[in-house]
Amino acid sequence: MRNHISGKGLQRAELARLTGCNLETIRYYEKIGMMPDPRRTGTGYRIYDDAHVSRLRFILRARELGFSLDEVRGLLGLVDGGTQTCAEVKERTERHLADVRAKIADLKRIEKVLAKTAAQCSGDDVPECPVLDALAS
Repeated sequence: MRNHISGKGLQRAELARLTGCNLETIRYYEKIGMMPDPRRTGTGYRIYDDAHVSRLRFILRARELGFSLDEVRGLLGLVDGGTQTCAEVKERTERHLADVRAKIADLKRIEKVLAKTAAQCSGDDVPECPVLDALAS
């Protein structure tokens, strides 16, 4: 990190650039308590340190993997409380994995129906359309 304003650390815009996270998203994570309050300079600027960078990257990676905000909050709660065990984290991860697999199965069913329906459509300039008929049934 580089020295900025009157203290060592990053301003919110720099944190956003460094992590690739939107400024508004960082504000939101602060508002809902997922990000700890940063220290402030004498002029009121928020200054973020390495711990903020690490925590935000953790949140972003968990979100990329499809964990809900509540699931991420639960994982952070384990870490913050120092009570995490690999067994508990694994159980939460396997529960999430089951949800992901169910969504994949749903998407495969949707794909199959859409492909079958689209294949029945002639694509001609006629009013009859098997796709619309399938949606209406």
